Amino acid sequence: MTEGLNLKIEGIYFDGRSSRNRAALLQVVGEQVLLQVQPDGPLSALEERWQVSDLRIEPPLGRIRRIVKLPGGGRFETPDDAAISRLEAGTTRNRGLGRVRHIESRWSLTLGTLAALGVVTWGFLTYGLPALARQAAAATPRSVLASFDREAIKLLDNGEFMGPSRLSAARQAQLQQQFRQVRDWAGGAYPYTLLLRDGKPQKAGGRGFSIGANAFALPNGTVVMTDQLVALAGSDRELMGVLAHETGHVTHRHALSSVYQGLGLSLLGVALTGDLVSATSFAAAVPTTLLSNGYSRRAETQSDEVAGAYMMQAYGTTSPLRRILARLEKDDLKATEDSIQDAGRAEDMLNTHPGTKQRIEHLRAIEEQGKPAP
Repeated sequence: MTEGLNLKIEGIYFDGRSSRNRAALLQVVGEQVLLQVQPDGPLSALEERWQVSDLRIEPPLGRIRRIVKLPGGGRFETPDDAAISRLEAGTTRNRGLGRVRHIESRWSLTLGTLAALGVVTWGFLTYGLPALARQAAAATPRSVLASFDREAIKLLDNGEFMGPSRLSAARQAQLQQQFRQVRDWAGGAYPYTLLLRDGKPQKAGGRGFSIGANAFALPNGTVVMTDQLVALAGSDRELMGVLAHETGHVTHRHALSSVYQGLGLSLLGVALTGDLVSATSFAAAVPTTLLSNGYSRRAETQSDEVAGAYMMQAYGTTSPLRRILARLEKDDLKATEDSIQDAGRAEDMLNTHPGTKQRIEHLRAIEEQGKPAP
């Protein structure tokens, strides 16, 4: 590659022992290198000969002088970037970095590259990471799911998030009995358990984190429902619709996917290795991730379809679930389905979760499809 090289490069020489520099000429002919340094005061002229392979060419950096490191600790600097580039091309040095510099020197290409990188990053976060999270959730061992639930419940029951239910024992027994019907209908291998809790704890002088009217499912089938949601419901059918919806999140492993996606790639190792210690450590993130981030459009739609199927089989209508969704949206006992406004087009495009109006319309469509023909 160096047989055709014949270069004369003017620059300055540093001996590596002081900051003093002298004018110099670097000549390259084939594999041979000759450095000629001019005398300067008490310093006499200097000539050195090496092989091209003895040189170390520093990668280009913006528009600063190019640097060639010499045997013995000296260095040669020159503004003649073209000559050094020919030397690099002839010796195959810094080819990859040369391409980077080529990009850096052209603003339009640089901006285009940054834009492409932004699109790729957006695509990964929007589609790639959720897909990886779903695959990791599907591959996570059951033993890890059980660990998630145990540790998450410990955190939830410490009084910061929720407290013991204030419902009467008779009322709790009634809800547990009805939930067993939902559990039996859902089937599968998950040990569904209903936990009834107060969503407005009074720990530390009332400074607790209020869950309020809510229900959510942990990865291994533990479903939590608050007293406040029970109070907001107009009937137990509404509550069973909500609980059926939560079993959909369990069977599709939405909770685990949401945690993996919310906390990033570091959690994927838990699914791949089945590391129980790691699973236990990360389980503390489950409640806060679920309560703050919610679920994606895809997850909510899938779970609404599960709930809709249960409602149609058990009651022949999805109306009870639609009514409680409206009350949850407005946080008002008097709210109705028709009082829920549709999100604007721009807001709908930016929102990662389906709007309540969309969910109600979807449940209406499920009911229409499930009705027998007249």
